[in-house]
Amino acid sequence: MVKIREAIVVEGRYDRNTLSQIVDAPIFETRGFGIFRDKEQMALLRAVAVKRGLIVFTDSDGAGFVIRNHLKSAIPNRYLKHAYIPDIPGKEKRKAAPGKEGKLGVEGMTRDVILAALKASGATFEEGKEMTAGGITKQDLCSLGLSGGADSSRKRLALQKKLNLPEYLSANALLQVLNLLYTMDELSDLVKALERDNG
Repeated sequence: MVKIREAIVVEGRYDRNTLSQIVDAPIFETRGFGIFRDKEQMALLRAVAVKRGLIVFTDSDGAGFVIRNHLKSAIPNRYLKHAYIPDIPGKEKRKAAPGKEGKLGVEGMTRDVILAALKASGATFEEGKEMTAGGITKQDLCSLGLSGGADSSRKRLALQKKLNLPEYLSANALLQVLNLLYTMDELSDLVKALERDNG
């Protein structure tokens, strides 16, 4: 497994599954064209891009470039890197027929092709280094009342709304995002501010 500092955004869950077997990095999905309507997901991608950088890794077909261009227009270029896969004819194993343009997507690429694309994008490889994180644990979420309590779900939703995060994040996904964006002290301050506001 190769560690990469930046987060990566892909089109869908099969792309994410492929990458998660090769790289140790936060991986987010656009859910295809769903990113055009999902303001919360876009806000999350912007925040992650500013905090640690974002690699756009979409398919090489027309739809992939439409999504890539949408992200380029919504997130300042200085926070983005672009990984491109080659045009390789074929179909993914799970599909009955090739896609509209007859090209393999990210999910159909080999490990070597994916790593070469990431290297060409300027990804920051961190071999032997621990991933930088905020050090927030599940226990911390419990102690802050964000997990395991009668009112935890409401508190999590209030925090997610305040931070412009998607409301459908699970507790585990929220933990990953919080570790990408905040330290434990910053999170504690945010929760206290929420409690004061909702007092």
